[in-house]
Amino acid sequence: MALVLTEEQSMLRDSARGLISDKAPVSHLRHLRDSKDPTGFSKEFWHSFAEMGFAGLLVPEEFGGSGLGFVEAGIVMEEIGRTLMPSPFLATSVVAASALNRGGNAAQKSEFLPKISNGSLLATLAIDEGAKHRPLQTSLQAVRAGNGFKLSGAKALVVDGHVADLLIVAARTAGSAGERDGLTLFLVNPKAKGVAVERTIMVDAHNAARIELANVEVNADSVLGEVDQAAGLLDGVLDIGRGAVAAEMVGLSDEVFGRTVEYLKSRKQFGKLIGEFQALQHRAAELYVDIEITRAAVMKALQALDADVAKAASSVAVAKARAGTTATRAVQEGVQMHGGMGMTDQFDIGFFMKRARVCEELFGDANYHTEQLARARGY
Repeated sequence: MALVLTEEQSMLRDSARGLISDKAPVSHLRHLRDSKDPTGFSKEFWHSFAEMGFAGLLVPEEFGGSGLGFVEAGIVMEEIGRTLMPSPFLATSVVAASALNRGGNAAQKSEFLPKISNGSLLATLAIDEGAKHRPLQTSLQAVRAGNGFKLSGAKALVVDGHVADLLIVAARTAGSAGERDGLTLFLVNPKAKGVAVERTIMVDAHNAARIELANVEVNADSVLGEVDQAAGLLDGVLDIGRGAVAAEMVGLSDEVFGRTVEYLKSRKQFGKLIGEFQALQHRAAELYVDIEITRAAVMKALQALDADVAKAASSVAVAKARAGTTATRAVQEGVQMHGGMGMTDQFDIGFFMKRARVCEELFGDANYHTEQLARARGY
């Protein structure tokens, strides 16, 4: 399959780019940060975003969504990366919607997917418990009680967890940390008795939360998928999230590159435009090639997800690992080529550097995915 956008996908990109660049430029993020906004994103803009169909991009048409694919979701994520737009799109419309669509029963889909599509419900996946992404190390306990379970434990780095109306919590119903068998996903109301949510503003001015659960009671209808068998469902959902984050990092990298090239064309040093210096030309050219190769790898991964999520793991691992290293290189080159002012808060490049660092860690960094690839190939 060609690694280029179709005419319809190009139209979606142009629509998303026009809306996001107009309503949520980098200055929008700066304003939310400086004003210490309690939600960390614009609810008004989110509703406008949903009205244009973006919130329900991955939701099947029967539940009020667009029924589009992961390539289309990646297109929107790339545009989000260009302006660092803070929104629940990744957590709700990509990860949570995919989890519900792939693992939910008819009742769960009918209850939650239409609300995700119209923007009235925010949901997120609560998976990691430590500083690093290690899904199988889940130790939050779910103990059978009556016709349901009691959940006890804590989750960290729950993206947009402070505003979520629904938590999809990974818990251990059997086995011990590190084992694939024994994982179960639960749908949890964050306002339920025993749930404590603490907002954590990340270094990139985006939001996450620490969530503690103390004997939180859920009934059997709250199980998403099968008891003890959530590992396979989680693998697919996390790969979908990884593909989306990789696409965001492509947009971030491309935007930083564009801003840096413009600066090279305007800044003078020793009576010459610094873009005339061959050393900087070489560095810019190498970065451009790096970004384009990464763009192709990410497109390949998203296409693989659309074809068969269960068989896309290797492509996604390559894309996520490469996107992380490329974004890191792009922001480092951007800061260096902008000189001293590239390090100042008044200049936007620093925002891109911080977001790149968070995206690199989100759902596994390059080292994590390199290790996964090595294991898959028997090394």
